[in-house]
Amino acid sequence: MIFEYQTSLEPADVLAKAKSFFARRNPLYAAFLEKEGDTFATFRGQGGEELVIGVAPVAGGTAVRASTYLFDMQAGRFFTVLPPLATPSEAIT
Repeated sequence: MIFEYQTSLEPADVLAKAKSFFARRNPLYAAFLEKEGDTFATFRGQGGEELVIGVAPVAGGTAVRASTYLFDMQAGRFFTVLPPLATPSEAIT
């Protein structure tokens, strides 16, 4: 499953939050950092299941993409801890 979201955070801040968020989950749903780079972090969890978080700068923030098979609920929850990217009308006011 692939999830996409846009946030006002910088790419490095999104990846830092991901590393903290997924390590703090209930042990059954925790995923631990396996590899990382400037634009991605991969995690491994239960049964070797993989979760990938990718980031790319966009105007005013960061586009975030999560890809996973088993950790779809946790990936969706992760996006709720990220502040949303302001829409153009919100940014003007």
